Amino acid sequence: MTDFRFFASLPEIYELDPGPMHERLVTDAARQGLLDVAYHTADTPVGSLLLAATEQGLVKVAFDRQDHDAVLAELAAAISPRILRAPARLDPVIRQLDEYFTGERHAFDVPLDFRLARGFRRAVLDHLPEIAYGHTESYAQVAAAAGSPKAVRAVGTACALNPLPVVVPCHRVVRSDGSYGQYAGGEEAKRVLLTMEAA
Repeated sequence: MTDFRFFASLPEIYELDPGPMHERLVTDAARQGLLDVAYHTADTPVGSLLLAATEQGLVKVAFDRQDHDAVLAELAAAISPRILRAPARLDPVIRQLDEYFTGERHAFDVPLDFRLARGFRRAVLDHLPEIAYGHTESYAQVAAAAGSPKAVRAVGTACALNPLPVVVPCHRVVRSDGSYGQYAGGEEAKRVLLTMEAA
């Protein structure tokens, strides 16, 4: 049986070139139940996004500036070192991202794995998809909607640590004065997303 534990100690394995050998590796890993986290990258108007999914659903979306290699290492530690570039598992997400960035889609409909968010952070993430496309809410409004009106700073933290940005739209949360506030993808990425949705 193939031993996949070496993936955690060999970062370069993440970037194997696609080809018959790699495809066979992915197929064999999936068949043997050894592919715990599949990942792929997608080029978007806000830069390259790393997408990672477990069998339960999309578990991580990360921007270039978050260092994709570091994110993969974090996933290996938090979920499993059995990580492999396997685009097929991410095809539905990539298709919906394409539709979103061309204005054809206003909400995502893919299975999500929220294991990287717990407690109040999870309550915040559960509320975010309720903020309509093209609209925003303040951190205070989100705190109230999540059941803790005084937890405005905690909402900021939940948004900053959102493991699924873009898909779970923390970019729609802004400061009370309308300014953007912090964003994992950077202020420019947040501006691009909000401007696109408002158009």
